[in-house]
Amino acid sequence: MEHSTSFNDSKNNLSSQRSLASVPSLNSHAHLLNLNASHTCLATLRPHKTSYTSSLTLAGKFLYLGSSESQVQSWHYSHHRPPPPATVVTAGNGAVKSIVVHSDKLFTAHQDHKIRVWKIHDQHSYTRVATLPTLSDRVSKILIPKNHVRIRRHKKCTWVHHVDAVSSLALSKDGNFLYSVSWDRTMKIWRTKDFACLESVRDAHDDAINAVAVSHDGLVYTGSADKRIRVWRKNEDDKKHKHKHMLVDTLEKHNSGINALALSGDGSVLYSGACDRSILVSEKGENGKLVVVGALRGHTRSILCLAVVSDLVFSGSEDKTVRVWRGVEKDYSCLVILEGHKSPIKSLTATVDRSDDPSEASFLVYSGSLDSDVKVWQVFVPLL
Repeated sequence: MEHSTSFNDSKNNLSSQRSLASVPSLNSHAHLLNLNASHTCLATLRPHKTSYTSSLTLAGKFLYLGSSESQVQSWHYSHHRPPPPATVVTAGNGAVKSIVVHSDKLFTAHQDHKIRVWKIHDQHSYTRVATLPTLSDRVSKILIPKNHVRIRRHKKCTWVHHVDAVSSLALSKDGNFLYSVSWDRTMKIWRTKDFACLESVRDAHDDAINAVAVSHDGLVYTGSADKRIRVWRKNEDDKKHKHKHMLVDTLEKHNSGINALALSGDGSVLYSGACDRSILVSEKGENGKLVVVGALRGHTRSILCLAVVSDLVFSGSEDKTVRVWRGVEKDYSCLVILEGHKSPIKSLTATVDRSDDPSEASFLVYSGSLDSDVKVWQVFVPLL
């Protein structure tokens, strides 16, 4: 499939578009929440010599970085000392678009249509243990005609295959299931115990799917270049289709392609970032339906990535900045703007850091940009 993209790294990531005017801004009273947050840039890393960091994930004491040229690195980073040499593995072709970690397994999503599974060893070396779909999945499906689906006019393939870039991964709360979404418009569910593909939701959207998030209660959210967010849950009531996912809700409030999704810690609020320069804030209503309560505005270009830690929302943008937001009773304030990158922010992750001052909280923020740099920021936020 051919795609028209700005960064060759996310589908329909076109020039920024005007935000939907009918959605009210939640940061209209931001001046009331000016809490004098502060920040410093602790380090600038260049982990990839000829590429940029396309995905970032924190797990324990390790920072995992996926590059636009197939590399996966892990850094044991501490702002109290320089990072040691990174552990590096290379697989596939094109960007590593998403990384998740469960127990001693590392799952990576690739632009070459595959998901790879790595075993994490004690010394933080890695061994590839599977490529999804597995050989057993492919063999068991290939001989049965009903397992074949048409992907182009004259081409078919088994339903366990993604046939375009795997754009995002998410794990269920218990880690038993891995959800993957792709530019091929499908969502697939994999069992992490044996890596079997359990289900493929065909035509989950009308265009490429760029993001997926899974709540603790099992609701699954997908965001697409078709401007829609969709909500899914298992159909536990129908014995014939038990454990198959059914559509619960479709939200059409963005007016351009959706690039990123993130959930609050308790799963009650969904944040969505799009090319319309807004972050929509949606609350979970009855039966899993989403209710938009407003938008966070301030970025001047597309929102490309989001992260949520504690009561803070971090957003990375094509405008080369990271914004840090905090909400108090549905009023949000942009506490600080992290500036210093020379190109759009493509990947973002954050974690709580220890603070020596009992009156404030400290956070470490990692931002990866198309300028090939990964910046490490420390953000200090006064406690409420």
